[in-house]
Amino acid sequence: MNQRFWAVVPAAGVGKRMASDRPKQYLEILGKPVLQHTLERLLKVNEITAIAVALGTEDGYWEALPFTHNPRIIRAPGGSERADSVLSALDHLSDRADPMDWVLVHDAARLCITEADIQKLMRTLFEDPIGGLLALPVSDTLKRVEERRVKETPDRSQIWRALTPQMFRFEALRTALQEGLRDGLVITDEASAMEFRGFEPRIIEGRSDNIKITRPEDLRLAAFFLEQQKDEASP
Repeated sequence: MNQRFWAVVPAAGVGKRMASDRPKQYLEILGKPVLQHTLERLLKVNEITAIAVALGTEDGYWEALPFTHNPRIIRAPGGSERADSVLSALDHLSDRADPMDWVLVHDAARLCITEADIQKLMRTLFEDPIGGLLALPVSDTLKRVEERRVKETPDRSQIWRALTPQMFRFEALRTALQEGLRDGLVITDEASAMEFRGFEPRIIEGRSDNIKITRPEDLRLAAFFLEQQKDEASP
């Protein structure tokens, strides 16, 4: 069977911590909205058959992006939480995707993802029975805290910071999300949904500039990284 790759971008969030007049995925960096940067990066990966973008029902910004008629972009209804949006997008793709196809879920606000890292993820996991995610080893000393008092210093050599894309078999991920949401589990990312079902996702080390826009200061940092990547690509 010829396995295909699909992508899902949950983009229904409102970005409350940005204190902005619009969702963070529509804030401009270097003349383009964050979501446009992100989708352009994903579209560069020719192996991705289509990208399902899960949008809020009252999204008034999407139509201004240059993706409305792109045949590889599919609009799907978003949900109240990230997991709801991802599941909605998977449901939207279910009549096109095969159960053993791969799906890459990527944060709308991770606009600095590189084509090389996506290719590395796909190449490394293609024969893996479960799938996995891009991640970074933690370099800071970590503290487990209760009521603002340190209770423990975990061994950071065993701790990694989860990034995206996260890549799993289409139907396995869909089932994991369905069951997790049904059981009321707190699903923070796709890997956690798979973990709840007893799977052990594989870690692939990614680039440190694959940051997620969360706070206002991240906008300047993302612009810096985009410029740096442009310089890297220059001959």
